[in-house]
Amino acid sequence: MRFNEKELVSLSRQPSEMAAELGMRGPKKGDVVKKRLVKLVVNFLFYFRTDEEEPIGALLLEQCRVEREDSQSFSITFLDEAERKYLFECDSEEQCGEWMDSIIKASYEFMRKNLIFYRTEIHRLTGKDPLEQYGISDETRFQVSNGLQLAPSATSSL
Repeated sequence: MRFNEKELVSLSRQPSEMAAELGMRGPKKGDVVKKRLVKLVVNFLFYFRTDEEEPIGALLLEQCRVEREDSQSFSITFLDEAERKYLFECDSEEQCGEWMDSIIKASYEFMRKNLIFYRTEIHRLTGKDPLEQYGISDETRFQVSNGLQLAPSATSSL
């Protein structure tokens, strides 16, 4: 996927859902854990050297898996590149859980599944499609496939 570097830098300066200095190890063999400022902005995880304003990298949090490694660390791997694993070390078990939860909820797919679930529930309770008033009720990306009811869940795959 290609990105405009200036737009990414601009996005990295937007208010973040979460930000903290975490230990981070990249996916390359021989990478070591380094302190990085990590910022979650929409569905991007930006990481910075602690003394710099521009990010040195960004992870698009789509099609990835978030897994707890131990009580104070978690990893992010991408479904199409399972060997590309990023490790993050937190200061506490609580902080680790908060980061994992926020990253899981940041993906477009998670938000889409929630929209479908709540749309279905509202329709069941009221008999009306809540998206109809916005003219998007027939868009396929907001449809439940094969008649299955999708419920939001805190799964680790995005």
